[in-house]
Amino acid sequence: MTGQPQRSGERIDQLAEQVAVDLDAGFAQVVVAHASTVYSTALRVSRQPADADDLASETFMRAYQAMQAYPPEKLRGLALRPWLVTIVLNLWRNQLRDASRRPTTVPFGPVHPACDPADGPEQTAVGQSELGDIARLLAGLPELQRIPIVLRHVVGMSYTEIATVLECPVGSAKSQVSRGLAALRSQLHPLEEALP
Repeated sequence: MTGQPQRSGERIDQLAEQVAVDLDAGFAQVVVAHASTVYSTALRVSRQPADADDLASETFMRAYQAMQAYPPEKLRGLALRPWLVTIVLNLWRNQLRDASRRPTTVPFGPVHPACDPADGPEQTAVGQSELGDIARLLAGLPELQRIPIVLRHVVGMSYTEIATVLECPVGSAKSQVSRGLAALRSQLHPLEEALP
């Protein structure tokens, strides 16, 4: 899924208004505007591209179904990005609960290319290795530390949006991101010492 995340408050307000006026046409614009955010969040929590595709599709299906039941006033007031990310996280948690007896695997390769394609082979290999290490360490963090980091540094959400998704005060969202980064740094330090 592709699409550019929209950060402009005016654009977001227009999307909510479009959905309130014409659900079908407006929802198509919501998907275009938020597909990247929804997919990247799904990929970081699920750790598997196929699972992320399923989560993203299910998220938009659930969002559309919910919007059909909302009155126009509620649609106009939706903070779309945090609402969609909340749906992704809830679906993912439900999947974990349903599949708790199944073993899971963690991919060991990087999720995205680590380097500029113009880099030489050595730089590309080192960059991909470092990104793979960070992705593995991030995947190994507990959910309470991983999710805030993903929302802030992968999805690019503001602390206010993170607080909305996590249903906590903004200060708590900042603390959770900070604690998660500290845990990630503490795991990176031994890796740096092991390098020649």
